[in-house]
Amino acid sequence: MLGFSLLALPSVVYALAMPSPNLHNSPQRSSSCSCDLSGARLVFPDGSAIASPSGAPSFIGLGIGAQNYTCTTDGVYSNIGAVAKIFDISCLLGTLLFDHIQDLAIAAWQHAQNAESVPSKLCLGIRVLGDHFFITNPVTGSGISPKWDFTASLHDSEAFVVAAKSGSMPAPTGSSDIDWLVLDRVLGSLATQVYRVDTRGGQPPAKCTSGSAPITVKYTAKYCEC
Repeated sequence: MLGFSLLALPSVVYALAMPSPNLHNSPQRSSSCSCDLSGARLVFPDGSAIASPSGAPSFIGLGIGAQNYTCTTDGVYSNIGAVAKIFDISCLLGTLLFDHIQDLAIAAWQHAQNAESVPSKLCLGIRVLGDHFFITNPVTGSGISPKWDFTASLHDSEAFVVAAKSGSMPAPTGSSDIDWLVLDRVLGSLATQVYRVDTRGGQPPAKCTSGSAPITVKYTAKYCEC
């Protein structure tokens, strides 16, 4: 096995059965575009708060977007969802660019007007897989649930997933970066689980003035749909 670190810290790796992804020309739901991920595994160290998935990812995406917050009466920010564009980085797996793309993306995103301009700023021709946003919880009818929608890019009305958080851990890179997550499917056929790792940014200020306007905080992350 050849492992490729997702961080400067060796906290999680994508392990490949071969040095680089196999290319194929027949796109399928189980594969993001032209690169076969059947030999890839997302592996967390023993003892991590998040368990490694048992199978290969179907998609590896770079999320570029914003976390949304509102100020509570206690003077602290509370998360009220997020919006992001998800870009296909599956074919970058096994390269140094894959290891560091979240750092390059957050630096470019801080100076960009919209998420779709970031890949062009980085001179990358990666396509948009879809959108990440929040909807009303489809089970309870109240609260919100995260959704990943790839229906347009995959030309498939079932290529979405609505999920619920089943595990989390603080980002190993520090308190300015949002948590790593694992989420389990509630609806849709895009994935059984979604992992959010290699997060950069997204955390709000520690304090706020009650009644102040909601804020957005830019972030980037890798999303692995398994």
